[in-house]
Amino acid sequence: MRRSLPLRQELHDSIQSELAERTKAHQARIAALKAKRSQMLAAKAAPPVEPLVLLAHGDSWFDYPLNGNDISLSSTDVIAQLGLMGAINPLIQNISHYGDATTEEMSVPKQQRLIQSLQDQANWSNGTGPDAILFSGGGNDIAGNQFCIFLDFVGPNTNGLNPSRFEGVLDMVEASYNDLFAFRNKFAPGVPIFGHNYDFPIPNGVHPICAGPWLKPSLDFAGWTTAQGTAILHQALIDFKTMLAGLEAVPENLFTLVDTQGVLAPADWANELHPHPDGFKKIASKFVDALQAHFPGRI
Repeated sequence: MRRSLPLRQELHDSIQSELAERTKAHQARIAALKAKRSQMLAAKAAPPVEPLVLLAHGDSWFDYPLNGNDISLSSTDVIAQLGLMGAINPLIQNISHYGDATTEEMSVPKQQRLIQSLQDQANWSNGTGPDAILFSGGGNDIAGNQFCIFLDFVGPNTNGLNPSRFEGVLDMVEASYNDLFAFRNKFAPGVPIFGHNYDFPIPNGVHPICAGPWLKPSLDFAGWTTAQGTAILHQALIDFKTMLAGLEAVPENLFTLVDTQGVLAPADWANELHPHPDGFKKIASKFVDALQAHFPGRI
């Protein structure tokens, strides 16, 4: 225990340092945007259409510092790809961190981090806040060594997922999303939220050296084959999508579900949970489509 405390503090400091560097780079881009706007006004020229300025909060689909399964010098995730896409590239303040479940993303420290980001006007070009919030969550609530909790053992009357136990974790994810909506209503009223489901993974045990595997060990433990496990995960993610679609159907949630199921080919997957950079680009293109529909001419 004594030896683990310094390691935890080192990890915390590393995360804080990384987020501070991201914020510094984002604020530099915002400052350049404001300076350009001032120059155009001084020259009495028509200012160009300004890019969307977005706040991103999520898991490893928004914060994946690997190139496939190899160490990379920069992130290759949805947010990294999205920042380079669209007719007008969006500016994104990304406070995501890989490995976070939705319950962690909406914990007190992470909500305080969101508040700090929202209240720092150096992050926003309009002096009020982001045009939209991007959210990625739910995968880490299910995947990992805890995945076995939601599985029945192989038997004549079992189908893989235990309905009542899996419904319990979906209820927890739904509670986290509803808390996000309540948070937005208090600290960023009227700002739309864009979230996503996940594409259908292949539980083959492939993983980077630093993490995982997240799915196959639990399926092996409960006696399910890779083919059976693939079908189990397909149904789990359909249920997850159905839950999110229900949230989207509530107008006051101001929530858009970006449907990312069926986007990736088998070759796009780097491991059990994450695509290669080009796969992340395919997912990011779905966010571009959704944002263009909501903010025509801004991206």
